[in-house]
Amino acid sequence: MGIFPPPSPGIPRDPLLIWVETKVRQAIRDSVNHRSRKPYAWGGLSGYEQLEAIAQGLDQIQGTNPENNYLHWLQTRVAKVLARNRNAADDMERAHQVLSQIAGCLHYPPPKPGSQLDLKVDSQQVAQKISALIQETKPDGKIKRAQSRLLKALKKRWELFGEELLFCYDIPGLPQDNLKLESLFGHMRCHQRRISGRKSTRELQDFGQVQLFFTASSHQELLEQIQVIPHEAYLFHRSRLAEAELPRQFIQRLHHDPVATISTLIHYHDVCCQNLIRLKAPAIPREQALHTL
Repeated sequence: MGIFPPPSPGIPRDPLLIWVETKVRQAIRDSVNHRSRKPYAWGGLSGYEQLEAIAQGLDQIQGTNPENNYLHWLQTRVAKVLARNRNAADDMERAHQVLSQIAGCLHYPPPKPGSQLDLKVDSQQVAQKISALIQETKPDGKIKRAQSRLLKALKKRWELFGEELLFCYDIPGLPQDNLKLESLFGHMRCHQRRISGRKSTRELQDFGQVQLFFTASSHQELLEQIQVIPHEAYLFHRSRLAEAELPRQFIQRLHHDPVATISTLIHYHDVCCQNLIRLKAPAIPREQALHTL
């Protein structure tokens, strides 16, 4: 996205406008930093979709108010980036659709036992579906790099390890993945780190600033220890904690519904601009007002 220009020096601006512009700029920066959780969550594709939502929100800017110049500049920059990367994003999206088709052929993730989707399939049916998918699927679009690499990797691994991947469909109780085993190893590793003190776990990193430890032999003694803390001090530190959580909550809302989040920011910006216009409007002389009436 390039370097964002600083605000014009020497021109006082409303703090709410600056806050909205900062949040929009933060949302744009976040779109290029999405994490990829293979194989189904691709950070580049989700970041491009978030940038499209930001552009859709910036299109809602109304009027030619000078206070909107910075957002108009952001709108132009976002549109250029989207146009420059649209072909690559289409290629990634089609490759992601092919990956979803592969998962459907493999019946992955497996449905819960007893559900309507819990249909028994054997290795021959899965092998036929994968072979047909490899033969029928062809890269589409102007840029086919991601699709070609995905299909090439699928064909190569299917020829090398296809038969070894199908035992789980014929042997009852054999899972399709080792996620539960990896989860068990993860819990054991975190427990070992916790008791050894070598490295803090993610839970302690996220909630360590709000943990309190008391030593009490009864509930009454515990209550007395808690009541020693002044109520004003509790409210002060609680407000600081809530303020520290605001950036994370904004990013969470942005990832959950980027269109609504950006639209809300633009609405705040428009309302603030309208209020500033009313305040800056010159007062009509009394004689002119009477003549108009």
